[in-house]
Amino acid sequence: MRTNFRMFWILAGFFFFADIVYTVWYFLSHPDQEHWWLRIEWVGSVAILLTGILAVLIAFYLGLVLRSQGGELPEDRLDADVDDGEAEQGHFSPWSWWPIVLAFSSAIVVLGLAVGPWISFIGVGLLLVAIVGWVYEYYRGYFAR
Repeated sequence: MRTNFRMFWILAGFFFFADIVYTVWYFLSHPDQEHWWLRIEWVGSVAILLTGILAVLIAFYLGLVLRSQGGELPEDRLDADVDDGEAEQGHFSPWSWWPIVLAFSSAIVVLGLAVGPWISFIGVGLLLVAIVGWVYEYYRGYFAR
């Protein structure tokens, strides 16, 4: 986490420097504009500035987490093994058909938004059935607990 913390501070500095260079460069390359605010390209300048601010926010958050928890990630230790970074990925049913039904019903909802609203109502109904079926698949049938 210490590496991520430092990396985001470096990124924040880079984006602030890039914002200054970008704004000054555009300002100097358009001397024909009569007002100074027309000589600045606002969209790019603000976007790069906000990217730097986002990097500062992430770096500040990671610094607070590092200071409060005091833990190190396995990526930060030189003696760590590959298995140290493994986490529980959850439980997934390889035989389940409900994710396919859920994807199909979500596609019907989006198709309804694009083509006609009446199709979305059919898709929402199928979506509710798919969600209930996926959640409760371990409560019925062959793999009930």
